[in-house]
Amino acid sequence: MSVVEHVAAVILAGGQGRRMGGADKGLVDYRGRPLIEWVFDALVPQVADIVISANRNLERYAAYGRRVLPDTLPDFPGPLAGVLAALDAVTADWLLVVPCDTPHLPADLALRLLGAAQIENVPLAVAEDDAQVHHSCFIVRTDQRDGLAAYLARGERAVRHWQAGLSSTRVRFDAAAFANFNRPDDLRP
Repeated sequence: MSVVEHVAAVILAGGQGRRMGGADKGLVDYRGRPLIEWVFDALVPQVADIVISANRNLERYAAYGRRVLPDTLPDFPGPLAGVLAALDAVTADWLLVVPCDTPHLPADLALRLLGAAQIENVPLAVAEDDAQVHHSCFIVRTDQRDGLAAYLARGERAVRHWQAGLSSTRVRFDAAAFANFNRPDDLRP
């Protein structure tokens, strides 16, 4: 699959990892490698640029040769703060957003989300499977930055509520692609 030139990606690794016992989830080992490396493997063929949203272990993340973007808002306000930092940093027309704890992302994630958004002429496409919507896996047009900043300035934090305020479409994928690891037990085979 060729690189989608006008799409950048942000890997969200800025959380506190409370359900993972406080561990930095992107750096947690899964099958012999940190989770973030699995996400890199999935994204590198799909996008032109990848940035990392992180609030700790910045040097370890920087060792991957990507820009590391700490939240610009205080007190760990959630994943949308990482999205906002990425929207401020990238120059692409679209931003693909994925969490660091989802190691089996689809090889066509960017292409299918972008295609659906363009066909529907909407600024947002969100991944889903037969059972649920994966609000943390989406593509958004970068011109939505100001609306997101205003949403966060009002003290709002919920990804799904921000997404509900945008015209959007959903794209169906296999549920196995979005298996994520929130707790230590999730990492066991």
